[in-house]
Amino acid sequence: MTADDLASVSEPAGSRPGAGSGRPAGAPGALGTALLTDHYEVTMLRAALHSGAARRRAVFEVFARHLPSGRRYGVVAGTGRLLDAVEQFRFGPDELEFLRDSGVADDTTLSYLKSYRFAGDIWGYAEGDCYFPGSPILVVQGTFAEACVLETLVLSVLNHDCAIASAASRMVTAADGRPLIEMGSRRTHELAAVASARAAYLAGFASTSNLRAGYSYGVPTSGTSAHSFTLVHDSERQAFSTQVETLGAGTTLLVDTYDVATAVRAAVAVAGPGLGAVRIDSGDLPVVARQVRSLLDSLGAERTRIVLTGDLDEYSIAALAATPVDGYGVGTSLVTGSGVPTAALVYKLVARADRSGSDGGGNSGSDGGSSSSSSGGGGGGGGGGDDDDDDDDGGGGGGDGGAGPLRPVAKRSVGKPGRGGRKWAARRSDGGVAVAEVVTDSPPGRGDGRALLRQLVRGGEIVGREPLDTARSRHREALAELPAHALRLSRGYPAIPTAFEPDSE
Repeated sequence: MTADDLASVSEPAGSRPGAGSGRPAGAPGALGTALLTDHYEVTMLRAALHSGAARRRAVFEVFARHLPSGRRYGVVAGTGRLLDAVEQFRFGPDELEFLRDSGVADDTTLSYLKSYRFAGDIWGYAEGDCYFPGSPILVVQGTFAEACVLETLVLSVLNHDCAIASAASRMVTAADGRPLIEMGSRRTHELAAVASARAAYLAGFASTSNLRAGYSYGVPTSGTSAHSFTLVHDSERQAFSTQVETLGAGTTLLVDTYDVATAVRAAVAVAGPGLGAVRIDSGDLPVVARQVRSLLDSLGAERTRIVLTGDLDEYSIAALAATPVDGYGVGTSLVTGSGVPTAALVYKLVARADRSGSDGGGNSGSDGGSSSSSSGGGGGGGGGGDDDDDDDDGGGGGGDGGAGPLRPVAKRSVGKPGRGGRKWAARRSDGGVAVAEVVTDSPPGRGDGRALLRQLVRGGEIVGREPLDTARSRHREALAELPAHALRLSRGYPAIPTAFEPDSE
């Protein structure tokens, strides 16, 4: 059964947001992305501008200290959305007025933010790839000022999308080739629904019920009718007749509003043996599905497909493996990460220069906007290769940029220690099967495994955009690279270990 076969199936810091703008709070598109952040990002910037540390070159990394309990791998998702969000990270008149009126920012900070443009460098794991504990899935390098204010936005996008894609990947594995429809829009925030649909498609779902995801990201959409459509008609047969007359015999009819067996007979009587599919949303699904399959076959509708929906997750999908069904629709469990709604990623400073990139100290005052790309370690050291080269691993980033070398830094909090220094990563394989995630303090050589970091932003310019279908294909390849036990749904350890070389801890 292909995605086309299911094309017709669906179930159905301030206290005054929007003040002074005439826009309702939360109106989509009302502002850019700059205020999708925490209050303390701006207060840190304000104090750093005062001390002069704002202009120090800095490196931040995004990683997970651990995977959700029992999970064996994570999926990188949200990178494309994040690049768009960074590009739109601007402080316009409305944002600046809000920060001024609320007392969050002083004149020096407002002057800096007025012309803010991220001008540093970003590297990241390619979207759709897998990650493991300690994987540096995103590296942000620039001045402290320009990098620190991105923290909340970066984590908001990646924590959500990685969690959804990781759950979706497990569901696709459990479905074992049967297509899946994402239909969780009504179970989450309206914009989270769009992001969830994108992440699910990346991980292998066939389609979504969410039209905005189709418009914004090209995700195939599907949908026919809900129970209300049957209930609003004078009879179930009339509802079926109307739907078939409108959409054709290849449509999908919802057969569990009243009595399932009666509905199936009516559906075939109305549409004929060429009926496209029936959907079952309630009851003991394995039992009902077998009964419906037998009934359809007896009525000559051997090619009519059966689609199951109704609070499914990866475990219930796996339990339906031997049931004669052709596809599944998943809602709540998908958009909530199947019980793990966040990937627990963190954004940590791992290296900094000892002096300011301009004069080595003092109050930087009104900085007039972001620094040039040289603040990111001489443009990040380049790393050679063109933008599409999988082996472009980001280069050195250790040049002095006029401010001395980068010094490794890390917190030593109990239970949450860090590893200082800019890192690189490669996936080491044996016979085509991944055996380790290797994280190093220098770029990997050709014999060290598949380089995982690629440049996404260079000198403030986006260089890492790619089609969503490319990330979707990459995820299939990344899963095929993992050892077989990685795809088990049972609780277990990460599929491959993360090795730090040299081990500084």
